[in-house]
Amino acid sequence: MAKDKLVTAITSMEEDFAQWYTDVVKKAELIDYSSVRGCMILRPNGYAIWENIQKELDGRFKQTGVENVYMPLFIPESLLQKEKDHVEGFAPEVAWVTHGGSEKLQERLCVRPTSETLFCDLYSNIVQSYRDLPKLYNQWCSVVRWEKTTRPFLRSMEFLWQEGHTAHATAEEAEERTIQMLNLYAEFCENVLAIPMIKGKKTDKEKFAGAHSTYTIEALMHDGKALQSGTSHNFGDGFAKAFDIQYTDKENKLQYVHQTSWGMSTRLIGAVIMVHGDNSGLVLPPKIAPNQVVIVPIMQKKEGVLDKANELKQRISKVARVILDDSDKSPGWKFSEHEMRGVPVRVEIGPRDIENNQAVLSRRDNGEKITVNLDNIEEEITKLLNAIQVDLLEKARKHRDSHTYTATNMDEFEKTINETPGFIKAMWCGDEACELSIKEKTGATSRCMPFEQENISDTCVCCGKKAKTMVYWGKAY
Repeated sequence: MAKDKLVTAITSMEEDFAQWYTDVVKKAELIDYSSVRGCMILRPNGYAIWENIQKELDGRFKQTGVENVYMPLFIPESLLQKEKDHVEGFAPEVAWVTHGGSEKLQERLCVRPTSETLFCDLYSNIVQSYRDLPKLYNQWCSVVRWEKTTRPFLRSMEFLWQEGHTAHATAEEAEERTIQMLNLYAEFCENVLAIPMIKGKKTDKEKFAGAHSTYTIEALMHDGKALQSGTSHNFGDGFAKAFDIQYTDKENKLQYVHQTSWGMSTRLIGAVIMVHGDNSGLVLPPKIAPNQVVIVPIMQKKEGVLDKANELKQRISKVARVILDDSDKSPGWKFSEHEMRGVPVRVEIGPRDIENNQAVLSRRDNGEKITVNLDNIEEEITKLLNAIQVDLLEKARKHRDSHTYTATNMDEFEKTINETPGFIKAMWCGDEACELSIKEKTGATSRCMPFEQENISDTCVCCGKKAKTMVYWGKAY
């Protein structure tokens, strides 16, 4: 009964995917709503996932020579106004500070929606010579964007992220770094989050405000919607000219630097929920699971059971993040609770198991149970965690590939987007009017022009004129 009661607390994803998502984030205790509209409280279960993401990404950044810094929370209005396209792109989302105490400020301060202008201001002061380059900086912080509609992790007024900002001597170096970070993001998502990505370039309409070019990684959620999961921008020398960031080259001539910017945020947690979760709650890839293993003692009041469970906890802690649930709830209730929270492996140990020198291991991702000898439980758990990580990626890849379609005309496009949600591969002439027309008719946006191009037809899916490039389209979060 207890298990049924807990599991029915989640709306099924087939019935209402949006409600299922909200139920999972609340009932798995990832977040709570705060007293400020659109701002979420990250509870320990949610924040621990972010900490694991942060740790994995931070190590990868540092291997490429990136150093962490921290910039101010506030940006003076005059500084934000320096790059016209940039400020226009962010104007609707900016929160302003107008008073300090009871006194009106002489100049409004913007609460950072992103930190390009702050980094540009810094670089204009500290870069003088080619010897000062490259500058490879990143910051972990929160940003504020005044969103009209919000959803936990996917779109909130304040969210946590990292933003990398680099300055280089040449256009080639900047482009190389832009692509390097995109590839780093894609590798991280596949190997750590177990989410396969489509890599490509954004159209001019979809690129970052003020950027020369924007590259993206796009994932497909369980409901067939796309999620932009990370972006890497090549700024060229546009920001450098606006902020006068110049250096003296080896020939003693003044040159403008070339810049990049790249970021990932807590929306990755939303991606993990929507790609791997099921009707029992979260399914977490082992590499980011706060607890990789939970030990549930059976008939724990019987002599020796808790002692053995504690001994196993000590042993398993050498190979995995492990907890022991010795609360006075029933085993069935505990099973449901830890399934809801997405713990990858459950260890069940009771009097009969102890007698037979064995334990039962249960996989969260597919429910499979295996009985293992206690003498080599560490090796069995390591093997199982590795298998789960690989299998989750493979399952997500199969789902994405089976929900990726092609269309050669608008009739096919509209039929596909309405009846079988997913990615649609279709040719495009490069005209923004067609991009806008597709969005107007179908609600689908261009997700990216993938690096791996295919020639689906010779004509644009929208206007029938000569096609220039293949594009992934889809409805998106």
